[in-house]
Amino acid sequence: MRWLYLVTPLFFTACACVGPMQGSNAGVNSEPTYERAAQSKLIQANHRAADSLLTQGQPSLEPFKPILTATFVSIDNLNQSSRLGRVISEHVASRFTQRGVPVIEMKMRGTIFVDSGQGELLLSREVQDISQSHKAQAVIVGTYARAERYVYVTAKLVRSVDNTILAAYDYVLPLDSNVSSMLTR
Repeated sequence: MRWLYLVTPLFFTACACVGPMQGSNAGVNSEPTYERAAQSKLIQANHRAADSLLTQGQPSLEPFKPILTATFVSIDNLNQSSRLGRVISEHVASRFTQRGVPVIEMKMRGTIFVDSGQGELLLSREVQDISQSHKAQAVIVGTYARAERYVYVTAKLVRSVDNTILAAYDYVLPLDSNVSSMLTR
């Protein structure tokens, strides 16, 4: 009987600790916060890609001549993108702008096809014509490939007059729940 007096407080203590967490996964997958969002590495990874393109391409770029940014596309289907491809191109374009490179906002132009589900898709045969009409010296293009646990991304800065690659950067994103959700259009 003495053991009952010793075990009973332990039982109630254990129930008090476990009880509130039932059904809510509290502490495991709690609601996102601004602090956690600030720790996201996606923007940082895309900005590193832009910084590398700028560093490599700088000798070939004219300081005040604009560039264009195309939506990053799936390597498996160059006519298809996703929310991830559009987000990557937005991050790269914003970093170029932050570094003082003029970037033409393609969503404001009526001269290229913009599908609301796809973004700005620039096919190689159109790049010269579009770049010339916007007086752009280069275009940022990119591809991504989904693998089992990662998404492999390639970003390129391409001179528009002759399609010469001025800079290239390869990187990998973890296929976490956020990245995965952006791959579904």
